[in-house]
Amino acid sequence: MNTVKPLLGIGISVGVLAGVWTFASVELTLITWVAFVAWACFFAAGGGTTGLAKGLAANLAGIFWGWAISQGLETISASTLALALMVTVVGFVLCIEAALPLLSFIPGGFAGTAVFFGTGFDLSGVLVAVVAGAVLGIVSERLGAMVQSAIDGASHPARTADAAPAS
Repeated sequence: MNTVKPLLGIGISVGVLAGVWTFASVELTLITWVAFVAWACFFAAGGGTTGLAKGLAANLAGIFWGWAISQGLETISASTLALALMVTVVGFVLCIEAALPLLSFIPGGFAGTAVFFGTGFDLSGVLVAVVAGAVLGIVSERLGAMVQSAIDGASHPARTADAAPAS
């Protein structure tokens, strides 16, 4: 139990918010799975305000580069060779742009490009879901800390008059 207990707060928080997000996103016809990718990027980028900034910025940069590829395919030919060449260039750029501290979470850039492609180039849908996922990340972390604090506080028995130190 000692290895599980520190994870109870975040587990409860993520579980509840994941259920709420799934229900709300399906009802509102938002792209449910994309938010989960952005949410994972939040944690993978370190969590907190840094994880929020780096995860979201990298996701948005990746979406931008995916969008640039889609525009290139419309402008020139949509051949497999053209796609492969553009993906080659974007893969390079996603790594090089990591020299900028805000874009230093390389997996987030690749995830952003991938979710854009995975939705069939649904730019507005991806943007909404990625922002929602980043917000769910920070909310779940903070709510998880609050729940964990309550769990930890409840696990310490209250002092009684008999157990109080003598003065």
